[in-house]
Formats: sequence, structure tokens, C-alpha cells
Amino acid sequence: MGYPTKVQLIQRQTSQQWYVAFPAALARALDLEKGEVIEWHVEDQRTLRLCRTAERPAAGGKKKRRRS
Repeated sequence: MGYPTKVQLIQRQTSQQWYVAFPAALARALDLEKGEVIEWHVEDQRTLRLCRTAERPAAGGKKKRRRS
């Protein structure tokens, strides 16, 4: 089953930003968490692969501070 999604482009004076909404049904199926970091890998011009990084956010949704 597929989830059709429109690509949005936000044009600013000095930059562009492209947005793709991630359907909630897919996020639930993948058990994604708020703040989780994921990576997109381009396999070819028709295929993107989504990869979960090894890190998952801390419980409670609080951001960890980096020490310099």
C-alpha cells in the first residue's frame, strides 16, 4: 500500500526549502519518536531509502545538552 504525498517548496529571497510530510500511519508503523534522527539515502532517481540512526531520543522528549 502506498501513501501519496505532495512535495512542497518554500521560496525565500536567499534560499529554498523542500518539505515532504511523513504520513502518520507510516510513523506509527515504524514506531518513530518525536525528535528521532533519520537519514535518507538516494538509491537512484526513483528510490529513497529511509534509515534509522543508532541514536534514539531520551525518554521524556528532553534534549540532551552537549558539553563543549
